Amino acid sequence: AQQPGTPLSDQEYHQFFKFLRITIQASTACHLRELYGCKNSLVQRLDKYENHGVIPPGPICSELPGNPFFRNFCTFSLYRCITKRYFLKV
Repeated sequence: AQQPGTPLSDQEYHQFFKFLRITIQASTACHLRELYGCKNSLVQRLDKYENHGVIPPGPICSELPGNPFFRNFCTFSLYRCITKRYFLKV
C-alpha cells in the first residue's frame, strides 16, 4: 500500500485516467441526450452502439431497488444521466 499523500504509480495513473476518460465520455453522451433528445440520430447511434446494434424497445427492467421498471431505453438512459450512474446496466 502506498503512503497517503504520495503520487500514484504508473499503473495506478493509467487506471485513474482510463476511468476519468470513460466518465467524461459518458457525461458528454448524457449532455447530448439532454440537449437533443432520444430521437436525435447521434444519440440513437450511441444507444445502438451500447446495445450491440439494436435499441431495446421496452419496457426496460433493472435491478434497481425502488426503480425496477422503465418505459423504454430512453427513459432508462435519462435516469442514468440524471443520477450520474453512467454504467448502470439493465
